[in-house]
Amino acid sequence: MTGERDGTLLGSVQRAIAVTDVVADARRPLPVKAIARACGLTLGTTYNIVRTLVHEGVLAHEPDGLVLGHRFPSLRPEETDGVFLARARATLRGVSKELGVTACLSRFIDGEIHVLDVVDAPHSPRVDVWVGPQDSAHASALGKRILSDLEAGDRLDYLSRHPLRKLTQNTISDRRTLLQHLDAYRCASIDVEEYAVGVRCLAVPVRAPGVIGSLAVGAPADSAPVDVAHVVKRMRSAASRLSLSRGVDGLA
Repeated sequence: MTGERDGTLLGSVQRAIAVTDVVADARRPLPVKAIARACGLTLGTTYNIVRTLVHEGVLAHEPDGLVLGHRFPSLRPEETDGVFLARARATLRGVSKELGVTACLSRFIDGEIHVLDVVDAPHSPRVDVWVGPQDSAHASALGKRILSDLEAGDRLDYLSRHPLRKLTQNTISDRRTLLQHLDAYRCASIDVEEYAVGVRCLAVPVRAPGVIGSLAVGAPADSAPVDVAHVVKRMRSAASRLSLSRGVDGLA
């Protein structure tokens, strides 16, 4: 908040800008309480500001907090974390709604695989991540997709630092078998109860200059059969939208 005391300035506008800036700089959706603390505002004042900004489309409600709304990204450099988060969240929500599944975005950063965002479907809740993505890439569709897209040297380096733990009876825990599996699936990666019993997942690549990522969806293993080719096509379309967004380049 600016400390300038100019009688012509409107404090309410300054507070609204401060709230918007906090959300725009965040890499995760922010609850109102966190925004209030960051801005030094009372909770009541913050709720009133947020309600107005949501009504005007500057902010948008997500189940886990506030993100930028549909009107805001054009006002901010595209490489800003908050802008990419808003666009990624919109894409994930679209995939989740269209396919009725949980959608997840991951990226390879500094030699490790990180989950950037997850959107749950009402009847397909996310998997309980009891093993982090750094230690389960060999067993998860999202991890296997990224491993498939790494250069051979980077892939072997990653596997040399991460033991292939047997998470379920379906987990591939032999390196040679895993490498053959990775080479066999060039367009999409799958895991059928390899990470968690009762869950099947599918992942497609998200590629941009300097970026190796994956868009994955997960559903109960006993859910109704789907047209895999159709699902992959829709996911690749969504992944292309993420890849074309210049915001992905600035996400750290």
